[in-house]
Amino acid sequence: MPEAAGPQGPAAFGHDRSEPDPERLPGEGAPRAELTVEVPREAAGQRLDRFLVDAVPELSRARLQALIAAEGVRVDGKPARAALRLKGAERIDIRIPALEVASALPEDLPLEIVYQDADLAVVNKPAGMATHPAPGTPGGTLVNALLARIEDLSGIGGELRPGIVHRLDKDTSGLLVVAKNDRAHRALQAQIQAKTAIRRYLALVTGRLPDPTGRVEAPIARQPRDRVRMAVVPGGRRAVTHYEVVEEFKDASLLALTLETGRTHQIRVHMAHIGHPVIGDPVYSSAPTPMRLSGQLLHAWQLSFDQPRTGERLQFEVEPPAEFARALEFIRRRGFWRG
Repeated sequence: MPEAAGPQGPAAFGHDRSEPDPERLPGEGAPRAELTVEVPREAAGQRLDRFLVDAVPELSRARLQALIAAEGVRVDGKPARAALRLKGAERIDIRIPALEVASALPEDLPLEIVYQDADLAVVNKPAGMATHPAPGTPGGTLVNALLARIEDLSGIGGELRPGIVHRLDKDTSGLLVVAKNDRAHRALQAQIQAKTAIRRYLALVTGRLPDPTGRVEAPIARQPRDRVRMAVVPGGRRAVTHYEVVEEFKDASLLALTLETGRTHQIRVHMAHIGHPVIGDPVYSSAPTPMRLSGQLLHAWQLSFDQPRTGERLQFEVEPPAEFARALEFIRRRGFWRG
């Protein structure tokens, strides 16, 4: 079973191709993808666009809106408006055009490929690298690195997010899986939605938590007055994070965290919400640090999922980067963080 070299548990850390098979539209020669979503009864009354943001997280809100406007989204066979109120039990078909010539350009950037087969690749994203291009970050991203190293990335994510199944914040390091074809992309995303794909993180947070294990459930949405920041907001999207205390110090804790949902900045927002922000977080923590840090001490440590074609369970684990290791060793030597 493939597994990256590394520790066998959080307490051990620091001590010491086949061609893609896309569907095609009748009469079209270009590859494309089509997704089908069955609307559950409990979704009755939701707007179509808001339902799809949760149901199809591999597509951004903006891309879904564009597909709806282009009549690429059909409800029970008919084009639908974004504001359509669902009744429950409908069938939604989403037609996704072929990946256009990417605006993102291949760049020969340092990137560790932990595992690769005909359908997917698992990479260890370094802290400081954005996942995909965005306004103000046209290059130097994981997508730019992937385009230089991997052929035939899935087109589902659009021209700026080819192959991207899930994301990590720019300053969060660790494991990501990317898809090489649309079939693998759909299967991997389905595993994330069904919670059979497991994503575990290590984080150094301020303070000592009251219990050795816990669950944070608090809805997340953009802050009304600062659209760059996320916050716990009544009526936001459901978000659940599970944590386990791995190691405690006088005023800090090493946590292993598991995502049940995958909202933007979820771990960072939830930890700040319960009064234990991630150390070094420039957005959600105002606590000073006794050593220079380039960003939050949060690392996507473990990743497991079923290989889409064979069903084999794949498990990967990578140690946190050097800065995380230095900070943890600093705390271990002193017994406390700020002191």
